[in-house]
Amino acid sequence: MNIYIVGLNQLFDIEIDKVNKPNLPLASGEYSVQTGTGIVVASACLSFLMGWIIGSWPLFWALFVSFILGTAYSINLPFLRWKQHAVIAASCILAVRAVIVQLAFFMHMQTFVYKRPAIFTRPLMFATAFMSFFSVVIALFKDIPDIEGDQIFGIRSFSVRLGQKRVFWLCIYLLQMAYAAAIVAGAASSCLWSKLVMVLGHGTLASILWLRAKSLDLKSKVAITSFYMFIWKLFYAEYLLIPLVR
Repeated sequence: MNIYIVGLNQLFDIEIDKVNKPNLPLASGEYSVQTGTGIVVASACLSFLMGWIIGSWPLFWALFVSFILGTAYSINLPFLRWKQHAVIAASCILAVRAVIVQLAFFMHMQTFVYKRPAIFTRPLMFATAFMSFFSVVIALFKDIPDIEGDQIFGIRSFSVRLGQKRVFWLCIYLLQMAYAAAIVAGAASSCLWSKLVMVLGHGTLASILWLRAKSLDLKSKVAITSFYMFIWKLFYAEYLLIPLVR
């Protein structure tokens, strides 16, 4: 489904991407629009087919809601193309990354795979809260390197409205707040090994983030894009720590 969502966005952003990301396959002409459309449609169909074959309702609803929000985010129809509105665009990303993925996948494993009753555990609540911070940051940060094309084509992102530097440091402070909250949550754990892993792990990630942020050249689009990919690495690194929450 992620291929569908990202691919659909690229199909409707070809002209913008020629300015912001000219190396993407559609913007560069490496793939034709017909090829891109075929990949996007096939990805959506295969996602729903897999959900139907597996037979898990939590997984199916995660696919369906992600499909609806991903379509509304990108497609250029009346009342849609929500990416043009900064708050709605951020809400879509927050809903999918922080809420749907965490809750639906947990329910899939809990009720469908293990046949257990749906119990909201401490790691699940921690993951949902922590990833809410990360999802907001991703929604804000992804537009920082794209400010030139967004201005030309009328995409009123927060970076366009507030400026790259303000949005960048807002993202850094939000992530530091998330790491600080995670350290406090870890320190409050009654399990010694979980306490140590949570405090040291999140403290280390927060320090690395701060050091990289301080050395970033905000005038370099390449550097900003590289930092954005680094944020994604931090995002997925968190999934190594979440199972250790006690």
